[in-house]
Amino acid sequence: MVQEKKLELSPAKAPIFSSPGKRNVVICLLLVVVTLALYNPVSHFPFVNFDDNHYITGNLHVRSGLSWNTIAWAFGSIEEYNWHPLTWLSHALDCQLFGLNPAGHHYTNLLLHALNAVLLFLLLQRATGFTWRSLTVAALFALHPVNVESVAWVSERKNVLSMLFFLLALGAYGRYVRKPGVGRYSTVAALFALGLMAKPQIITFPLLLLLWDYWPLGRMTGDPRGSPRDFLPGRSFSWLAVEKLPLLVISAASAVITLKAQSAGRAVYSLAEVSLSTRLENAVVAYARYVGKAFWPRDLCVLYPHPLGSLRAWQVIAATLLLGIVTVLVFTARQQRYLVVGWLWFLGTLVPMIGLVQVGQQALADRYAYLPFIGLFVMVCWSVADWALRQGTLIRATVPGIAAAALLALAAITHRQIGSWASDVSLWSRVVQVTPPSSLAQDSLGDALIGENRIDEAMPHFQTALEITPADPVANIDLATYEQGHGQVQQAIARYQLALRNPMDRRLRSKALGNMASAYGKLGDYGSAQQNYEAAVQADPENLNALLGMGLLAQKTGNPQQAVVAFSRLLAVEPSDVGYLLLGGALAQSGRPADALAATEKAKQLSHNLEQAKQAANRLVTQ
Repeated sequence: MVQEKKLELSPAKAPIFSSPGKRNVVICLLLVVVTLALYNPVSHFPFVNFDDNHYITGNLHVRSGLSWNTIAWAFGSIEEYNWHPLTWLSHALDCQLFGLNPAGHHYTNLLLHALNAVLLFLLLQRATGFTWRSLTVAALFALHPVNVESVAWVSERKNVLSMLFFLLALGAYGRYVRKPGVGRYSTVAALFALGLMAKPQIITFPLLLLLWDYWPLGRMTGDPRGSPRDFLPGRSFSWLAVEKLPLLVISAASAVITLKAQSAGRAVYSLAEVSLSTRLENAVVAYARYVGKAFWPRDLCVLYPHPLGSLRAWQVIAATLLLGIVTVLVFTARQQRYLVVGWLWFLGTLVPMIGLVQVGQQALADRYAYLPFIGLFVMVCWSVADWALRQGTLIRATVPGIAAAALLALAAITHRQIGSWASDVSLWSRVVQVTPPSSLAQDSLGDALIGENRIDEAMPHFQTALEITPADPVANIDLATYEQGHGQVQQAIARYQLALRNPMDRRLRSKALGNMASAYGKLGDYGSAQQNYEAAVQADPENLNALLGMGLLAQKTGNPQQAVVAFSRLLAVEPSDVGYLLLGGALAQSGRPADALAATEKAKQLSHNLEQAKQAANRLVTQ
């Protein structure tokens, strides 16, 4: 600590740093200002067509804002293959405050990221006593382009929110070890549990605490060199491991819940789909690719398609050698404890996301590096600082300038990477540009183009998706919808049937069934239309198009009472002026004029333009 002061400005030259407290306040403010300035463009970005519809814009529970019903749903829901009630409640609170204005949702992510950078600095500075090294780690965390995904993607609220509770729990642990007590330990456990309820990525927290005990706290040996701020009594490894058992129980419970949620959503690939050898090969190569992205962050994007057995032997061998060499070097230089801690932090925190349990179609993901890269940043900053202190005055004087230049370079790359999130089209164009062929990327780019009403431009991307994955249900459904809209109804039905032969999630299946029901209705085959509408609603009870179609079909076939039931279910999911006008018409046909009048009055209360709503309702009934 005394040595590091050689690299600090003296109080005479920097009065603002005349006390540690003032210095830390200025540093924290600087971190916040720089982070907010760099990421400010995200406040002008829309929601994207990758999970944002499931998490926010199309999630009726979240859109309704905070209420007791939302809270009960959040704690009981395993939607999106996870149990993360705090994440749901965070999104619901944003909807309560900002509605569906994406600016507020984006800025919440940004503020959480800035706060995480500040907490990381304070934690490292408190635990190690080194200010400028801790600041450099925090700055790397704040500015590194690999973290753009976690900040610019609203649906990754779970990442920045879970990190907040992780850092708070780590800070609470520091207070506990300095003055142990049941209350302080309970605070650590509670904060850890809250973090898991935001996202289970921090499940390795108890094991990280053992690393934290080794360095910087120095509890594992009682060596004061491990803790420059405080001397903590030494404990045996077994004592420290037993100390973590209650936290390990919480981790185990979270793992069980997560696996059940992911299995229930059919998000976990079986060994028959992705073999163990394929998973191990991808894991090794993914570790090496993460290291590469830390030091040379190029070709970053939202999706890196899984190679699914197409990795070459030389890639696996090279990645294994890289990891082996670094591991040997780290343990050879284990007297520098931060090397061991940083490397094991990186390796260990990635284990839950490295693909040994394969969830989704990605080989790796930038968002998975949000926590692990802290270990690499610590290794680099402490190693460079220690090396500089062994050099001459001239070299030591250049290190801060080199560090500043590196941070500026990273900030420039981050600024460019942020721009790829400006629209759905730019987001998926980036994926198509920098990754191997992927049907998911082609489908998503096609959907993005449809969202901009560039329908004819979208169709070739769905055709390309089918060339990559002939059984791709998304491409078949979108092409069928296009054919249906251009009068090729029989061809569309055949393509819907082809898509439905393949596994897909319930929402996509419901969409295909609902669209096929509409196609049968156009052919006058009302029996098949009714059957498919019912199947669509069974697959997804909140499919608004299917409920609407079911009600309109019932009216067309002279069954107004069935129309009343369908429109009532539609309004229970999403109340609207047009919906109440349709319900009013069905009630009137059923001989219930008083109820019809009440429905019309409800439409008047909801409508901003009743005449326009009536015209829309009439078009639906007469089409």
